[in-house]
Amino acid sequence: MQLKSSLISIVGKSNSGKTTLIVRLVRELKSRRFKVATIKHSHHSFEIDKEGKDSWLHTRAGADAIVVASQKMTGIIRMTSGELPLSDIVNTYLTDMDVILAEGYKSLAVPKIEVLRSEISAELVCKNDPNLIAVVGDKKSEIDIPFFHVDDNASLIVDFLLSRLKKSPADSRA
Repeated sequence: MQLKSSLISIVGKSNSGKTTLIVRLVRELKSRRFKVATIKHSHHSFEIDKEGKDSWLHTRAGADAIVVASQKMTGIIRMTSGELPLSDIVNTYLTDMDVILAEGYKSLAVPKIEVLRSEISAELVCKNDPNLIAVVGDKKSEIDIPFFHVDDNASLIVDFLLSRLKKSPADSRA
């Protein structure tokens, strides 16, 4: 998979704290002036159009793609015959981002951080994955990779990520 941006996938069991970690990492990265994107992988269908809005009417009329554009935001709703590959999403829509944090995609060969909370599971989902670069949890995992406690300051985890990605905010704008 060829990616033009720096991507890290945050993985773990349901309710382990993946979203909480991503929010903390986004805030820290933004405080350091990085352009950050997030991708939420879902195994379910989802709806982002609001009933009665023009874009909803366009979708219901049969449009294959709907773009809602304003001075500060652009939204694209596109019908697909199947799930788009992560590399297509990144390379089509997110090429100007410094760091992309994806929630999920545990089976893809991309760098991963696993969130592990002992009350949810004692086992790592990606224990044997060579792309697992760190664990964030409430109890140190049994494998020998970098570990961060869930209560650690997000700056420690971001420092680790940036050293792995060899990134600074100016890299993509130089």
